[in-house]
Amino acid sequence: MFSAKKDIFFDLDHTLWDFDLNARETLHELYGRYAFRDLTGEENSDRFIETYTVNNHRLWHLYHHGKIDKETLRKARFEDTFRELGIDPKVFPWKFNDDYLAICPTKTRLFPHAHETLTYLQSRYNLHLISNGFKEACEMKLDRSKLRPYFNTIVISEIVGVNKPSPEIFQFAISNGKTSIENAVMIGDNLDADIRGAQNAGIDAIYFNAVGAQKPDDVLHMVTNLKELQSMF
Repeated sequence: MFSAKKDIFFDLDHTLWDFDLNARETLHELYGRYAFRDLTGEENSDRFIETYTVNNHRLWHLYHHGKIDKETLRKARFEDTFRELGIDPKVFPWKFNDDYLAICPTKTRLFPHAHETLTYLQSRYNLHLISNGFKEACEMKLDRSKLRPYFNTIVISEIVGVNKPSPEIFQFAISNGKTSIENAVMIGDNLDADIRGAQNAGIDAIYFNAVGAQKPDDVLHMVTNLKELQSMF
């Protein structure tokens, strides 16, 4: 289907690196370390993690569109979670946040078939990465998960100064990758940032839908497992 393409651009979080699973592992560890049960009244970390996940996704959407900055995102996702669970953020041990930021990017959970599929594609195409993540976290994830060697170019929005879905970051990535819109395809999980962002920049896109969401009419191509990409290229 896409055999004529020459360059494939991947998103990182929620597409290759399993953000939610890695965050869940980290938060579960810290829930015990900081005795959160004394604050929440709950022995297990499930409700804390579920509440955090909803807030984190909401705030990342705002960050994609430039409505909040990095520090606001990092602080608010926990402050909002604490408040919803009846915890006063002022009494919360904020070293917890530093520990979270230090530990989470070291996690190495990837989506199934990530290395297998990247190995297959790398032998046939030029691979690139476009991430809206933060520089230090992205670089750690790439190194710890052994993903960096697959990519000819890596574009991190914090370095470039513009986020997906802005056409500018896609244009920068195309130029930086020494390719063209016609030869490129974008693969990502976020309908707004990755798929519609790429399509608005004139780039074909494949929606990585690992959560079983319904495919919108304006999305032409979708996979639910990374291994499916091997039959598409």
